[in-house]
Amino acid sequence: MSAASRPSGPFRVGDRVQLTGPKNRLHTVTLVEDGEMHTHHGVLFHRDLIGLPDGSVVANSSGHEYLALRPLLRDFAMSMPRGAAIVYPKDAAQIVMQADIFPGSTVVEAGVGSGALSLSLLRAIGPAGRLVSFERREDFAEVARSNVETFFGATPETWEVVVGDLLDALPQTQPAGSVDRVVLDMLAPWEVMDAVAEALTPGGVVLCYVATATQLSRVAEYIRGTGCFTDPDASETMVRGWHVEGLAVRPDHRMVAHTGFLLTARRLAPGTVAPEVKRRASKSSYGDEDVELWTPGAVGDRDITDKNLRKRAREAAKAADGARQAAASRDAEDRSQ
Repeated sequence: MSAASRPSGPFRVGDRVQLTGPKNRLHTVTLVEDGEMHTHHGVLFHRDLIGLPDGSVVANSSGHEYLALRPLLRDFAMSMPRGAAIVYPKDAAQIVMQADIFPGSTVVEAGVGSGALSLSLLRAIGPAGRLVSFERREDFAEVARSNVETFFGATPETWEVVVGDLLDALPQTQPAGSVDRVVLDMLAPWEVMDAVAEALTPGGVVLCYVATATQLSRVAEYIRGTGCFTDPDASETMVRGWHVEGLAVRPDHRMVAHTGFLLTARRLAPGTVAPEVKRRASKSSYGDEDVELWTPGAVGDRDITDKNLRKRAREAAKAADGARQAAASRDAEDRSQ
């Protein structure tokens, strides 16, 4: 199955289904022949869903009704097992646009985390593109592989996961000037910026996703100091939902505010000196004497325990195994018709 294809039509064994029940509570299940979903409202039998079209309503044993839909990419990303914090859909959408991820492009990503951003990048590059994802931790990479395989039904042929440090592995895997786009979701992106500049084609885009203002300042100043890029552009995205019901139209009480900063710059042609940008003098001082430790705790990331990570890895692997079996079943069914 290609990365661009998605199941459609009636629900079949192995499909993931998002159920919206009483009080708008969401449940995501993978359909199995004799499966059951138990809640304090009763039991919903998977067999009642199999064969129904997307957007159907089915009742459980107590008569409570559930709306059944295949989850959208954003739904899947927010509910999938996580080894590391995910890139939220609002930021993933901005990354695809601001980095100009186009069909057929060669994209480098670091780090892969739980695979949420990888899903959006794979969608954007299409069947002719190529995504190379670097991840330092094998356990995180395994969770990401399982999540991507679960969503697409198979591991996309356009995707390669490299376990290792991008600083060392990028020059060995990507020839100079061969990469169209680089997306960095890491603690200290300035540490790999020289290697990124070498790999990017002239005019290519580097995008950094960072959590704190100090990270944003440091990477921006480093990019300026290389002389290899255009002046960096920084932004953040905030999404506020609205309650709309009759004349009761107002902002939601809660909103998804700051999650991270996006900073983009474009690779200059070798030997090119960009026109000087006139700006006021600033107190920028990130030199060798700076010994601040850039750790997850220092920037506010919550660490995940090994026990919790093993649990998430088992959940992701189980979902991926179900997706593989479903894909094989669908292929056999299609061949028999």
